[in-house]
Order: sequence, then structure tokens, then C-alpha cells
Amino acid sequence: MSLDRTDKVDFIGIDRVTDSVILTIADETDWEDPSSHLQKLQAKINCYLRFCESGELLDAYPLAKGRRVVIRVVLRHDLPTMAIAFVERAKPVLREAGFALEWETFSGCELKKKKKKGRKRQTTR
Repeated sequence: MSLDRTDKVDFIGIDRVTDSVILTIADETDWEDPSSHLQKLQAKINCYLRFCESGELLDAYPLAKGRRVVIRVVLRHDLPTMAIAFVERAKPVLREAGFALEWETFSGCELKKKKKKGRKRQTTR
């Protein structure tokens, strides 16, 4: 998924350590246009809030019942300073609404496309 799909929840799961419901925003976009990126990120977070507050979370994922809900933004690229400030300002607002907001930069291995070993196409003339 991406920030362009602000009407969709990317991933839902249960954290085995904390027993919290984790709603993950997968942010693969670079920060070349920070203003636009922040607008999209804010829209995506708002989508997740609507998803939770409307009861859709419990309909889609009944295991969420009674669990703490965490919205986790997982980024491919580091947050610039202005984005960190935005996230830090958003945390208490979400906390007041009953949710937690976390972010992390994914530093794992990049997925590499494997070259397929196919047959050479033979043509007849």
C-alpha cells in the first residue's frame, strides 16, 4: 500500500509482546516534497482514526476487542525534522482519543527482484 491509498488500512495485526492491535501505515514515499508528503500522511492517519472510531476495526478484525490500538507508521525513508515535529504533535491528540501513534524507519534488507531464468525464445523463419 502507499500514502496515495488514504482510504485503505495497510496492515492489521496483534503485537505478541504488548497484546496491542497494530494498524500499520506502510510509507515507502521519499521526502522530496515534504509538504505534500505530510498532507498525505495526515490524511492516512485520519483514515485510520475513522476506521477505529466508526467500529469498522471491530467488524473487520474482531480480535481487536478490548485491546489497546496503536497506529504505527513504518517508513522507508527517515523523517525530516518538520515531519518528526508533526508526529510528536499528533501523539497527544491521538492519545486523548484513546489511541497511540508510533513511527519507525524500516532498516531491514531491501527486497530485490529475482531475474527469472526463462527459456530463450526460438523463432523460425
